[in-house]
Amino acid sequence: MPHGNGPGGNHRDPPSSVETAYRNSGLQERYEAIIDKHPKASAKAQTAQLATLGGGNHFIEVCLDEADRVWVMLHSGSRGSGNRIGQYFIERAREELLRRELGYHVPDRDLAFFMEGEPLFQDYMEAVGWAQDYARANREVMMERTLRALRDNLTKFKLEKEAVNCHHNYVAREHHFGADVWITRKGAVRAGQGELGIIPGSMGAKSFIVCGKGNPDSFCTCSHGAGRAMSRTAAKQRFTLADHKKATEGVECRKDAGVIDETPMAYKDIDAVMAAQADLVDVAHTLRQVVCVKG
Repeated sequence: MPHGNGPGGNHRDPPSSVETAYRNSGLQERYEAIIDKHPKASAKAQTAQLATLGGGNHFIEVCLDEADRVWVMLHSGSRGSGNRIGQYFIERAREELLRRELGYHVPDRDLAFFMEGEPLFQDYMEAVGWAQDYARANREVMMERTLRALRDNLTKFKLEKEAVNCHHNYVAREHHFGADVWITRKGAVRAGQGELGIIPGSMGAKSFIVCGKGNPDSFCTCSHGAGRAMSRTAAKQRFTLADHKKATEGVECRKDAGVIDETPMAYKDIDAVMAAQADLVDVAHTLRQVVCVKG
């Protein structure tokens, strides 16, 4: 599976299986319809980036739970296409903010928005929906390929659990406090009553499979990970390669200067984060990494 940012993280010659999956999913036609209306939202290589991990905090991990059962966990999203869609519509929202007569002051242009019912609102939701479906398809294809690689190289095994698949940066129409509203979850996952979710740690830190409590005050939401304790630049300046190797001892992973910004110490204490949201989720399984592949 290609991983990393830039062209090096794309498929050089997209396998026919990836092209077929993209075409059969209907994603290609939907994307073309969006770009027909908004050409500047276009990005390259939708097919070449399907079944690719990307960079940053994206990962593929082999983990063990409290009973030493094996879990495969991965984190990725809508890649360059989703990123470009976001950039484009943010630019359009800022333009609309300058054009509108709102009757009130918006203190920062990053608070620009579309009005529900406007054509741009509908176009934005169409594009966001496509990006979310692309991200899910990307994860599903990568998981299938990861399991295939394990089957090809390990002793025979069987799958015992269904996949837990959840978005962590997305928009959804939901009913809360007696009203139908749009919910944006950024670095967060839905934690409705009985719903399974994933809260990853960092490289070398444990991760959790959780069951939502449906807490209405959180709009049925919990965090998706610990969150950064410092910027990438600060982490590179503060920690050494020796620090990183010590923090990831026992985990087969990259231990080079290129991942210092993803070292466990760059993130908040995952145990403290879990304790802070005990009213939002119950822990179903605690996982520890054996292998971590970073982009």
